[in-house]
Amino acid sequence: MHLAYPVVLAALLFGIGVYGVLARRNAVLVLMSVELMLNAVNLNLVAFDAWLRDSLHAGQALTLFTITVAAAEIGLGLAIVLLVFRTRGSADVDRITALGDRAAEIPAQAEPAPDAVSKGQAL
Repeated sequence: MHLAYPVVLAALLFGIGVYGVLARRNAVLVLMSVELMLNAVNLNLVAFDAWLRDSLHAGQALTLFTITVAAAEIGLGLAIVLLVFRTRGSADVDRITALGDRAAEIPAQAEPAPDAVSKGQAL
């Protein structure tokens, strides 16, 4: 089998994954698109390992490592998406841009008067 067939298939899978990451608004679909891109990389690794006839099978070993990293990534990613969905009621990527900026959501507390601070009564 020629090397061009799996490389073209991997390029198509990777292109579909990039489109999914850029065009989708749902966080779960973005995670699925990232997994699709990782699978395209795995296909390339195995195809080049078979084409080069590597005696150590480094491409297959890297593929197993990539699968392990992808499993950990999807586990953490889904946990974060579920937490965001529970707190905000939506998994829309455009609406969860301010994850670390809690000051934008919490109204500012009233500051003590300047004379109370000078007397030590603010605490």
